[in-house]
Amino acid sequence: MTVQATVRSYLIFTGTGPILVLSTYPSLSDPRLVAKLQYKGISKFIAYEVALDAVRARYEHAYANVATDLDEVEDIRVLDFNGHQIMANFSLDELGEPLKFGG
Repeated sequence: MTVQATVRSYLIFTGTGPILVLSTYPSLSDPRLVAKLQYKGISKFIAYEVALDAVRARYEHAYANVATDLDEVEDIRVLDFNGHQIMANFSLDELGEPLKFGG
């Protein structure tokens, strides 16, 4: 029996610019997700959960491939690292409350 993981999307503002990620960890503050970001050199960030339907609509071709890679695992995958494109695709008004990490 396989279990489909719940995919969430996050817009993460890092020191080098925004990235849009998909994750199957239960929350953005999950220590395993934070550890993966820290391993990639992201020790401080401000992040927002983004509506998954909006991400699917704006990245319809890439979304399916990246989300499939997350089937049955708890992990994180970068969907977009082009800050200009991310900011063109999402209005700041669409974002909820930020999660700040790293003091």
